[in-house]
Amino acid sequence: MERTKYRRGSAGTEICDRLRTEILTLQLEPGSPLDETALSERFGVSRSPIREALNRLLVERLVQTLPNRSTVVAPIDLRNFPQFIQAFDVQQRFATRLAAQHRTEDDLTRLRALATAYNEHAIAGGGLAIIHANYEFHAAVGAASRNKVVQRQYGELLSETRRLLHIHIDYLDTKRDRSLLRDQHFDIVDAIEAQDVLLADKLAHAHTMQFHDRFLKALQHQPEERLMALDLWPEERP
Repeated sequence: MERTKYRRGSAGTEICDRLRTEILTLQLEPGSPLDETALSERFGVSRSPIREALNRLLVERLVQTLPNRSTVVAPIDLRNFPQFIQAFDVQQRFATRLAAQHRTEDDLTRLRALATAYNEHAIAGGGLAIIHANYEFHAAVGAASRNKVVQRQYGELLSETRRLLHIHIDYLDTKRDRSLLRDQHFDIVDAIEAQDVLLADKLAHAHTMQFHDRFLKALQHQPEERLMALDLWPEERP
């Protein structure tokens, strides 16, 4: 049992943050069971904050509830990666196009601040900080679209990219080349500021395809045991 002192009323949030970290960094592998009783014993709390944490992670699509009502870490079925990228590309392009049409000065200020923060994390290192900064930037693009349906759907797909980005970052770390992560966001912000819808669409598509290509390259360097955990057998390597 972990001996942690939680601030009053904060146990659910703190446990959610801890589990999210373990899921995003694949310490908790896809498909791992998340038993409420075992987690309450681990964290030294009642089941109520555990349910709160799992419900938050369910909204983020990082866990899923099975028909028997048990909860597991959401799987990553990389055999469907091409379909995922196709859907993600459509949403990313549409959200960025709408942002170029409807952005405000406040949106631009926030986007530039988030692009700067992202680059700083990419230089300094820290995979979780990079993942969070990337999510925050693109979520802000979705918010600037002024379309709540697009924002929700894009946000759900962004959540699913976070574990994939972790694999990408791990690969760049082994190559000692985080420079590939930097600077792309500012081009997107410039297009949004200029309200150049076609350029915003083009850059968003290029951004998706760049992630697609680099992720597949990173995947080729993953050990076989990780590929098996991600539901992708060695003979099915891309």
